[in-house]
Amino acid sequence: MIADAQREARFTAWLAEHRGIMHKIARAYATEPADQADLFQEILLQLWRSLSAFREQSKPSTWIYRVCLNTAMTWKRDERKRRELAAPEWSLSEVPTSDPRPGWTHEESELLGQLYHAVRELPPTDRSLVLLALDGTSYREISEITGLTENHVGVALTRARQKLAERLKGVRHEL
Repeated sequence: MIADAQREARFTAWLAEHRGIMHKIARAYATEPADQADLFQEILLQLWRSLSAFREQSKPSTWIYRVCLNTAMTWKRDERKRRELAAPEWSLSEVPTSDPRPGWTHEESELLGQLYHAVRELPPTDRSLVLLALDGTSYREISEITGLTENHVGVALTRARQKLAERLKGVRHEL
């Protein structure tokens, strides 16, 4: 078990370096900004809780993806239950930004929004594979993150891309 100071330093470094992964997954699994913020917080909590289980047998980004995706899938599965128990809507004073590139034009942001909308419509496993592929993750790393074989990753990712392409018909080619 690592010391508290080491744990906090590692968590802070991971947050600085891999915040984009966390935002990307939150945005792909939650539609509303408030839900994205809630999921992002849940991801942070689960990363903190699971930090001591990291054995450095994989890259930190691989571990982070695994924790984030598992958290997001659990969060999504439990979403209906949360909605039934939900309190009235509040106005949040500050929601963490999920914009991966500040300074984008409105048109670029709209295209990204359409991509995320199409990704959210995919089944959870396909969604995970597409997010990892969009991030340039190798089949080997995707295999480590998801527990699928590399061959299964290739086949499933090809099918997921086809589903995504079908959903994005008519959207500009820039995606």
